[in-house]
Amino acid sequence: MKAFYHREFVVPTEVVDGNGHVNNVAYVQWMQDVAIAHATSVGCTAETRTLGATWVARSHQITYLRPAFGGDRLRLTTWVTTLRKARSTRQYKFLRLSDEAVLATGATEWVFVDAVSHRPRTIPASVSGCFELVTTTEDL
Repeated sequence: MKAFYHREFVVPTEVVDGNGHVNNVAYVQWMQDVAIAHATSVGCTAETRTLGATWVARSHQITYLRPAFGGDRLRLTTWVTTLRKARSTRQYKFLRLSDEAVLATGATEWVFVDAVSHRPRTIPASVSGCFELVTTTEDL
């Protein structure tokens, strides 16, 4: 079980917009990608499928602090802060490695749903147990 999950990558030039920096849509895609990678790495994705369920995003929140540019090497970190009846909150932090600048922070509220009916389901212990909840980010 990993509380924090990290992914490092180089910003591709294809995600740079007309303003010369990374487009906001890229951040949402990266948040989704790292959430799935983290869930897969701890066995949550396989267990969720076995149960005939899936996760859907209810909301995304992003606070942009500094721009990212093509060629920047970033570290995206994610962690789970809450698991409630059918919902989970996941946090994110984007860090530029060259200067250790925090570029953005974010959160997604995920809902655990039945894969057929698409109705919310109670998160079972076999799924919630995949994650170590983070209540403080002092070690981040």
